[in-house]
Amino acid sequence: MKLIRHSEWADTKLTLHLLSQILGKIKLGLAPQEPQWAHVTLPLTVNGFSTGPLWSGETLFEVDIDVAARIITVHVESNRTMFPLEDGKSLKTYYSEIIGTLQASGVRLELNPKTQEMRELRYLDRDEAPLAYDADAAQKGVRLFQYAAREQAAFLAPLRCRKVKPALFWGTFDVSSIIVYGESEPFPEDKLIEKAAFDEHMIEFGFWLGDDSVDGPMFFILPSPFQYTELDSERLQPTDAYYDAKMSECFLSLEKAGRSSDVRAFFRTSFELLSEQLVWEGCAHYFLSLDMPPQPKQEPTDERL
Repeated sequence: MKLIRHSEWADTKLTLHLLSQILGKIKLGLAPQEPQWAHVTLPLTVNGFSTGPLWSGETLFEVDIDVAARIITVHVESNRTMFPLEDGKSLKTYYSEIIGTLQASGVRLELNPKTQEMRELRYLDRDEAPLAYDADAAQKGVRLFQYAAREQAAFLAPLRCRKVKPALFWGTFDVSSIIVYGESEPFPEDKLIEKAAFDEHMIEFGFWLGDDSVDGPMFFILPSPFQYTELDSERLQPTDAYYDAKMSECFLSLEKAGRSSDVRAFFRTSFELLSEQLVWEGCAHYFLSLDMPPQPKQEPTDERL
C-alpha cells in the first residue's frame, strides 16, 4: 500500500472529485431515494468508480471511470462509448461527453450543474479551465479508497444491524459507511443535505484523502446527533487515535495505522465509545457470530504503509 499525500496529487484529485460529481448528479436524478442519501453513493470498481446500473424508463445504463486505463465508459444497454481521461481537458468537455452521450441514447436527465459540498463552487456544464490528470497518482488515490472500503466492509459485514455499505460519497469525496440505530433525531438546522443525512441516530465510518490543511489521509468516525463534548479518548485504539470534541469526530491518521488490525481496533473502540455516549441499547447483539459455515481465510497480509 503506497500512501499519497494531498499535496502530491491535489490537481488530479480535484479532477476525480469533479468527475465523481457528474456521476453523482446522474444518480441523484435517477436512483430511487434511500435514507442517509445512500442511493447517490458511487460504488468503487477494480480501477476506479462507477454509477452502477441505473434505469431511465426502460433504458438501463452505467457510467464508469477507469483511472488506470484513462478511460470513461458510457454503457447504454448493449452500446458502449469511451472517452479519454487526459491532462488538460476541461470539466465542460467531460460533462458534455458523458451527458451528451446519455441524452443521445434516450436517457432523460434533469441535472443541477452546480457542484455540491465543495469549497469552490463550479458549474459542471460550463467550466472551461483545463484540468490536470496524472494516471499514476490517480491509481494510488483509488487504491487508498479501495483499502478503506475493504477495512470498513470487513468490520461492518458480519454485524447484525442496519447499515449503509462502504461507497464513495461524491460531495465530500470520501469513502464512508454507516451503522444506523433507527431512532429518529431530526437535524436541528434547515440544511437540505444534512436534514436527510442526519435524521436518525447513526455512526459513520469514513476515510478522507486530506486537503490543504490536513495533508495526509485520515480515517474518521462521527456520531449523529453530534456530540460536542469531551469523551474518554484513552479508550480508543491504537494509541495514535483521538477524539476531537470541537468536531465531534474520532480520528486516526492512515500513516499511523498501516495494519488492518489497527484500523479495525479503531473502528471497534470508536463504536463502543460513541454508542455508549448516544445511549444505544442492545448493541451486543450486533456482534453475535453468524450461524453460517466458515469461509476460507481471506485476510490480506498486513503491510506497513
